Amino acid sequence: MALGLLCLGLTLLGILQSQAQDTTPTLIPSPSLSKVPLQPDFQDDQFQGKWYIIGLAGSSFRKGRQSQYNMHRTIYKLNDDHSYNVTSTLLRGQNCDLQIRIFVPSVQPGQFTLGYLPQYLPGQSYTVRVVATNYKEFAMVFFETKFRNRVNFRTTLYGRTKELSPELKQRFVNFAKSLGLTDDNIIFPVPTGLCTVVSIWKGLAAPFKGATEDVKLAEPGSMLPMAAHQRSLRDKVAQLPSLPILCTY
Repeated sequence: MALGLLCLGLTLLGILQSQAQDTTPTLIPSPSLSKVPLQPDFQDDQFQGKWYIIGLAGSSFRKGRQSQYNMHRTIYKLNDDHSYNVTSTLLRGQNCDLQIRIFVPSVQPGQFTLGYLPQYLPGQSYTVRVVATNYKEFAMVFFETKFRNRVNFRTTLYGRTKELSPELKQRFVNFAKSLGLTDDNIIFPVPTGLCTVVSIWKGLAAPFKGATEDVKLAEPGSMLPMAAHQRSLRDKVAQLPSLPILCTY
């Protein structure tokens, strides 16, 4: 239980790979969600599918470290209750971390919270907000993590392909700057090819730096009640093939 709590706490403080830095940069205050645009008439069925991470912006990112960030992909699979199973493949060197999460619909269409939020860690939240998308080409998504007295935020530029037009990239830059970020906080990861999965993040649980073993989901009763699709996802994760796994982009 102690190990599980520590893993969950570490993840809420830095669920992004970029937040596992040796030094912690000065955080830029997170904007009020009411000031973050929301895609009008959001169509969850059109948003599902594969997205490539074309751009990243946040106070934890530094342009001088851009070579540390590689393009990765995220797949949104829509469930019957309008939540998403979200599978991300994060490249680290020539190896990959496979991250599997559930995004649950929130107060407005296009806004989501993270599934598996534990009841025994009060004062946390994880918000996902689709800022803008045309579904077939690009999407801009805002993420905010709150844990105790710390608030982290980032925004991501998704593309259906590995390349987007300069105009869409500039639109992303303009939006990031409207959040108080600077050019130094905005990066465009380089495209990648093959990699080998060496660790799997299940739900909220994330491995420690350098770990290669799975971190199991908490036992039922210690988390919020699971819906049928959540149990299905848990079972699906448990049946994943043995590591390593070869992934393609």
